[in-house]
Amino acid sequence: MPKLAPQDAPSVRDSAVHRRGRAVDVLSIATANPPIKLRQEDALQVARSVFPQFARLETLFANTGIDFRYNCQPLEWYQVRHSWEERTQVFQQHAVDLIAKIAVEATERAGLELRDIDALVTNTITGLAIPSLDALVMNRLDFAPTVERTPIFGLGCGGGVAGLARAARLAQGRPGTNVLFITVDLCSLCARPNDPSIAMFVSAALFGDGAAGVVLRSSERGEEQAKARILTFGEHLWPETRHIMGWDIKDDGFGVVLSPELPALMRDQLGPAVHEFLDRNEMELPDFKGFLVHPGGRKVLETAEEVLGIEREKIVYSWDVLRDYGNMSSATALFVLERAIKAGAVGLHLLAAFGPGFSAYFAALDLLA
Repeated sequence: MPKLAPQDAPSVRDSAVHRRGRAVDVLSIATANPPIKLRQEDALQVARSVFPQFARLETLFANTGIDFRYNCQPLEWYQVRHSWEERTQVFQQHAVDLIAKIAVEATERAGLELRDIDALVTNTITGLAIPSLDALVMNRLDFAPTVERTPIFGLGCGGGVAGLARAARLAQGRPGTNVLFITVDLCSLCARPNDPSIAMFVSAALFGDGAAGVVLRSSERGEEQAKARILTFGEHLWPETRHIMGWDIKDDGFGVVLSPELPALMRDQLGPAVHEFLDRNEMELPDFKGFLVHPGGRKVLETAEEVLGIEREKIVYSWDVLRDYGNMSSATALFVLERAIKAGAVGLHLLAAFGPGFSAYFAALDLLA
């Protein structure tokens, strides 16, 4: 028999599924980081040497809410300039390593073999690969050669939730098939010490490296071993906001775009976007037991609390992940989901992330006991 969540307004769940199609079960979730663990104090020491012009802003590092992050390269690597070729080589090496680790762990936790995977969706924003990352990992692991592959690029920090929604669509379209979604971002590799901008300095205080993945399946009755059930998903793009966040293409890598207008935009526009999503799916904020918000930074979480009227205890997993990992771009939201599942959270939860566009991505999930 499928597992049911606690009595948590079944009509709300049923309505969401009815409006958006068959629910999709999360059979497993896995996360991974590269091996180099970085204390925030050590990151500040590097920033002092690379950005001495911003010495007056050093308190930023102490006020991020971050204690630790993970990097895929030694600290010395980030203090010198690197070409596109060097960055791409390092990115592909570490990204494929992490994707392979996630693929094995996620399928094993779902009780499956790699050859049981029918569709593979991969997402990134911090590097390039042609053939795409999914093809590279299929040359390393024993996937079936008939796996349907969907690489995604360009969704930024929102890519974890947006990619999850795209993968859920595939699962809905072919009930009973196994869909593996993996997202990886190696934000540290985008550090450019020759970029004297305040945006680069801020990013040096926030971003780390990580990967996460889930195995999804849609069926008529639901899966007994499911960790969570995706009920519905949606997104919102604000026109004329492309300057808020993203990349510029520079001679030696991606140039970070990070506008100080972001907190004000979220303060003014997040509430209406969330309520529009909920209204479309006949839901209300009080229906949710918790909120799994992408921890883009301390200000992002504080703004979400203020705008949505969320008590700290209902968004605590986002704060925990921010403290322990920093902002890993697209992977971060799935780290928050994993943290909630491991903590035994149950009932309706709203998963949310934000990215270039400027865009917001939402998914309503039923966490199962």
